Amino acid sequence: MRWLKTGACLALLLPWAVASFGADEVAKPRPVEALRGLNDLIGSWRGIGTPEGTREQKQRGFWTETIAWSWQFKDGDAWLKASFDKGKYFSSGELRYLPKGELYQLTLVTPAKEAQVFQGKLKNHQLLLERENHDKKQSERFVLSLLHSNRFLYRFEVKPQERSVFSRLYEVGATKEGEAFAGSGDATPACVVTGGKGTIKISYKGETFYVCCTGCRDAFKDNPEKFIKEYQERKAEEAKSKKR
Repeated sequence: MRWLKTGACLALLLPWAVASFGADEVAKPRPVEALRGLNDLIGSWRGIGTPEGTREQKQRGFWTETIAWSWQFKDGDAWLKASFDKGKYFSSGELRYLPKGELYQLTLVTPAKEAQVFQGKLKNHQLLLERENHDKKQSERFVLSLLHSNRFLYRFEVKPQERSVFSRLYEVGATKEGEAFAGSGDATPACVVTGGKGTIKISYKGETFYVCCTGCRDAFKDNPEKFIKEYQERKAEEAKSKKR
């Protein structure tokens, strides 16, 4: 009799467990959704880099670079692309979201065409990504902090095998070109593709929409009905959230 009761309880719990597991699987964000938290990166930035060291070493070793971020779309996937003009350490990069491990992956390419792959998490507007450099026998960390919609920092840190803490090698502070630092940007229209700041006007069936970069523009042109529907659904969901 006790066995029958236990079996009945398990029978009742099993559908709930399966449903809960399925809900967790469905709840995992798609790459485009996970990367929306970094929408402020889209655009062109002027960066000033400084090495770690004394004041004189920093002044002597500083450099300037331009970093441009844009969205990229292909076969249902989405990622962010970075290009570095006059970059001292990097020439290009790709930032992707890996749903399976719920990780962000940043692949940076050096001027010497070496690809460096970092993985980690996004928390409180900060990407903390690491990799193991077996040739140099050290751990390396790339940290990107979104301080404001018009300002971000990234820094590069290393930890040799014999040490327990990371030390910073250099830092780059970047400000968005063409925007005042104190600007609120509240009046900026939303990108129809990602919800970021719309800066490029585009028309479809006599109606005007905005996109944040050329990547979103090209994606919209390929499938405007899809993105308009998703945009309208997001706006409706936002309106519901405000009423709650």
